[in-house]
Amino acid sequence: MGDRFRVAAGKLRAFARWTWYGDGVRTPWLRRVAAAIFILFVPLPILYLLIFRFVPVPFTPQMALDFVTFQPVHHSWVSYDDISPNLAHAVIGSEDQDFCNHDGFDWKDINEAVKQHERHPHRRLRGASTISQQVARTLFLLPVRSWVRKGTEAYLTVLLEAFWPKKRILTAYLNLVDWGHGNYGAEAASEAYFHTRASALTRLEAARLATILPDPDKWHAARPGPYVASRSETVEFRAYEVTRDGLNWCVRD
Repeated sequence: MGDRFRVAAGKLRAFARWTWYGDGVRTPWLRRVAAAIFILFVPLPILYLLIFRFVPVPFTPQMALDFVTFQPVHHSWVSYDDISPNLAHAVIGSEDQDFCNHDGFDWKDINEAVKQHERHPHRRLRGASTISQQVARTLFLLPVRSWVRKGTEAYLTVLLEAFWPKKRILTAYLNLVDWGHGNYGAEAASEAYFHTRASALTRLEAARLATILPDPDKWHAARPGPYVASRSETVEFRAYEVTRDGLNWCVRD
């Protein structure tokens, strides 16, 4: 077994040298670029996901950008058990009711968004991102709209679903999502808007936090306007449906 491992390792080193140095006469730039792209898109993301499946994610690209541009960043990672179930239910109910059943993509919602765009082509294509897609985007990418980013996001979502259980995906979402004004994650948002811990959020507070997610810098959770107040009631009922219909089965202990 040991001899086989050494032979395989030797062949791998020889292949790596050939890929990077070629025949020693001409620099194999095309192979180098291909190798760099492969490493960037396969081993590195997988290693990242394997590490942070168990370790709290310290920051995201968006947080890093805010920091270097001198924008406020408030973030504190807490365990899933230290976040009120009310918030998990509200987020699943408002953002992704089929979270526990899909493989990262809600094809029904995507088809509806495409049909709506075909009926109204001058309107911006409605977002149909699942919680898994949003986590993949948050972990690896900056919020820049482009088809290249959407394709990369889809690929990363496949990796995320392959290497993380649903509970870890939801935990990361609740800890990393942008809740506006430099507040990232449930703990920072709870303290900023309601002066309480994430573990103590009421059903109404959780519904309001879930409601403002589409535009957290514009809408207010603590001082809601008519739309947020009305929408929060709908989200609160959807959170109730999550528990009533067992839509959170994949994150229950």
